[in-house]
Amino acid sequence: MLLAGKVALVTGASKGIGSSIARVLSRHGASVAVNYASGRERAEAVVAELVAAGGEAIAVGGDVRDAAQVEEMVAAVVARFGRLDGLVNNAIGGAQHGSLAGSDWDGYQNMLDFGAKAVVNTIRAARPMMAAAGGGSVVNIVTELWNLGSGDWSMYLAGKGAMVGISRSLAAELGPENIRINMVAPGWMATETVDTEGDGSKGFAASLPLRRHGSAEEIGNVCAFYLSDLATYCTGTYLPVCGGRVTQVGV
Repeated sequence: MLLAGKVALVTGASKGIGSSIARVLSRHGASVAVNYASGRERAEAVVAELVAAGGEAIAVGGDVRDAAQVEEMVAAVVARFGRLDGLVNNAIGGAQHGSLAGSDWDGYQNMLDFGAKAVVNTIRAARPMMAAAGGGSVVNIVTELWNLGSGDWSMYLAGKGAMVGISRSLAAELGPENIRINMVAPGWMATETVDTEGDGSKGFAASLPLRRHGSAEEIGNVCAFYLSDLATYCTGTYLPVCGGRVTQVGV
């Protein structure tokens, strides 16, 4: 129960890696706010699952790219639980993969809105509550592709690269307030949308040092660490959680 008594907000938590993060944090005792932009029913299903397992959770709607909606969302979390200790910036949407010739600026702008604007919005909204409580922890979900620089991912990396830069700078700026900013960089994790039995998927898993796909909950495990008191001297860090893939390129 690493997070007993703590309150955490997870953005984009109605499905995929976000919902798995919410499940892990709840199992470790956190009260969890499950953010969604349009998937209300999915978010409420995640909340029902967490509550049925003995946890405390609420669904909070809001587009993280909209500062006013984010302020309302954080206010709703504090109104329900009285505090906000942890924030996980996971939300993303829209086209992420595409060649330079096959993409337009709108695609890049959308990734920048999720990777930069949304992160600034959520941290700005959460900062007063965290500072008033003596500190807090933010985990920004980045990507192993930041290290690999794979082709046809320039839209995605525009946003995630901005997230890396913002995280490192804010770790220094907010450190005196005991607000820690850390980054988790997932690899290709197994979620409900990944066919782990396909030939391509199996080949990818076999190429990794650990010889398997990671589960989305393994991202949740690292988030739980960063949000817990085990990580009170960690800020500005970047942790690849990818089965050892980035070590193969000397990072």
